[in-house]
Amino acid sequence: MPPQISIVVPVFNEADNVDPLVREILQALRDEPRPFELVLVDDCSTDATWDRITAAARADARVRGLRHARNRGQSAALWTGFRGSQAPLIATLDGDLQNDPADFPALLAQLDKFDLVCGVRARRRDNVLRLISTRIARWANRAALGSVFQDPGCGLRVFRREVLDGLFAFNGFHRFMAVLVHGGGGRVGEVPVNHRPRIAGVSKYGVWNRAFRGLFDLVGIAWFQRRRIHPPGVTGTPPAAGPQVR
Repeated sequence: MPPQISIVVPVFNEADNVDPLVREILQALRDEPRPFELVLVDDCSTDATWDRITAAARADARVRGLRHARNRGQSAALWTGFRGSQAPLIATLDGDLQNDPADFPALLAQLDKFDLVCGVRARRRDNVLRLISTRIARWANRAALGSVFQDPGCGLRVFRREVLDGLFAFNGFHRFMAVLVHGGGGRVGEVPVNHRPRIAGVSKYGVWNRAFRGLFDLVGIAWFQRRRIHPPGVTGTPPAAGPQVR
């Protein structure tokens, strides 16, 4: 039976996190009645990440790996996973084990009411630098986009595949998914989720590639939101009266 849920996880130099991540995801979905697949997308890691993914795929048929030939960033890895999966429902989380896979069932349960459900990290377990950059980004989103979403940067999300019809791939799109889906008329919900400190590996984000680049992206997203064409109500002509010409 084909999978009904695709869990897409972008990873880059996360060799020590691959095995525990796979175990936790499979354990979190042990009671899920629908078949699912776990798609790990390696963004051209330089450590043993791909070897660990390959071993995990050999050990469990639900696990698949995709690998970039060149490093393209988190957004590109997510988009590769979306295009390389087929399930009608898609779930995402970061590959550093800071997101808790145990939150997936609660998010999936909300898809009867929403098209996209995003996690909200109620208690952030990050260093001061990341917390400051996140606050700057959140303030900028509200100021430039009128965004009311609490945690647009959270990697824990579940959504219907149709959501992708209203999105386009660009570097950083994952930070604006809630805004873009909502702006296109989609129903977006938020659910509080757990957040954990990083135990292994090194963060790939700093002030420049989080806050400053995010501020630059805001200009483009704000322009798009203002220029977006919303489907208007359309009325067709009535059927012709009288006999039909054959």
